[in-house]
Amino acid sequence: MKKISQNINSKKNLKKIDSTAILVLQNGKFFKGAGLGYQGVATGEVCFNTSITGYQEIISDPSYADQIINFTFPHVGNVGTNKEDHESDRIWTKGVIINTEITDPSNYRSLKHLDEWLRKNKIVGITGIDTRNLTNFIRDKGAPKGTISFFKKKIFNIKKLLKTTQKWSGLKNLDLAEKVTTKKNYVWQDFKTWKKGEGFLKNKKKLLHVVAIDYGIKKNILRYFSDFKCKVTIVSCKTNVLDILKLKPNGIFLSNGPGDPAATGKYAIPIIQELIKNNLPIFGICLGHQLLSLSLGARTEKMKLGHRGANHPVKNLIEGNVEITSQNHGFEVVRKNLPKNIKITHQSLFDNSIEGIQLKNKPVFSVQYHPESNPGPQDSVYLFKQFIKSMKKNAKKKRY
Repeated sequence: MKKISQNINSKKNLKKIDSTAILVLQNGKFFKGAGLGYQGVATGEVCFNTSITGYQEIISDPSYADQIINFTFPHVGNVGTNKEDHESDRIWTKGVIINTEITDPSNYRSLKHLDEWLRKNKIVGITGIDTRNLTNFIRDKGAPKGTISFFKKKIFNIKKLLKTTQKWSGLKNLDLAEKVTTKKNYVWQDFKTWKKGEGFLKNKKKLLHVVAIDYGIKKNILRYFSDFKCKVTIVSCKTNVLDILKLKPNGIFLSNGPGDPAATGKYAIPIIQELIKNNLPIFGICLGHQLLSLSLGARTEKMKLGHRGANHPVKNLIEGNVEITSQNHGFEVVRKNLPKNIKITHQSLFDNSIEGIQLKNKPVFSVQYHPESNPGPQDSVYLFKQFIKSMKKNAKKKRY
C-alpha cells in the first residue's frame, strides 16, 4: 500500500478514500492506511516508542492509558502474542500505529496473531503508513492529539474526526491513575519473573512485606518483588495512610502509571507525605517517582516528546556508570528550584533531565525509568536490591 500523508485543507474530495483506516492529527494532517484490530474510533495522545521488541508488554502497560502508540520499529507483530506477557489484566492503550503489514507470527510461544489480540482487547489500529514521517513530525512539533478511525466501509467524515481530536482535553491536567488503579486491594500471587523452560515459578518464602500503591502498576514489578522473596499487597491509589499502616509493611512502593502527576498529586501527595513521616522505606518508579518528588516540594511539567523506548542511556551520578534503561513517560521533574533535601542520583544522557532522586535523611528514593525491564535491558535491577536492603535494615527496628 502506498503510504500517504495529507492535510485536511486539500482540495480533493476526501470523504471516500481507498483505505480502511485513517489517522487524523489535531493540526489537520492525516494519514491513510489499512485498519488493524478493533473496528471503531479511538482518540488519544500520539507518541512514539523506539523499542524493537516487547510490543505486547508495551501495549499492555497501563502507563499508555489514553495514548496511541506509534512504533518506530517496522516489524511489529512478527512473534505473535501469548498469555504470559501481559503487564496488566486490562489493556488501557487507545490505539496502535504500525508501519508494515503484520506477517504470520513465527515464535514457539505464540498463541494468537496480534491483529486478533488487538481486536479481542478492543484496540483500534492502523498499518501501512509512513511512521518515520509521523515520528519526525512528533519530534519537531511535540506529541499531538490524534484520532484513528477504522471501518471497512472506507467512508470517513474527516472534518468530524478532526473536531473530535481537537475537542479532546489531552493528557495535561488529566488524572488517569484513578481510572486504571485496582478497584479492590489484593495480595500478589507470588509469581516470579518468567524464565525459559520454567515459565512463572512461585515464591515460597515471604521474608518482607511490600505495600504497593497502584497508580497503574506493571506485573513484572510484582514479579521482581517475588524474586526477592517479598509478599506484595497491592492497594488502590486513594487508600488512606491508616489502612496502609494497618497492613504492617516493611516498605512502600509507588508504582508507575499514566496521566499528569500534578493532577494525581491532589490526593496522592498528602498520603505520600504522611508515609514519609512514618520513616518507612519508599521506592518509586515513573509516575511514582514524579509523585514522590511533588510530595517533597518539587514541580513537574509536561515534556515536548517524552521518553519511550528500551535504549535510553542514564548516568548513575553516585557510582559514575551508565545504565541502558527502559522508559515510558511524558512528564518530568523540574530541576529548577529543586528542594535542598532532594539529591539527584540519576540523569538522562539524552537531554540531562532528572532520572532519579533520593531524600537525603531517609530511606526514600525513586527513578524515572523502569528497572523491571519488561521489555528492556536489565542494567537497573540493582534498584530492587537497594530497596530490599533498606527494608531489611528498617525491619530490625521496632516500628509498631
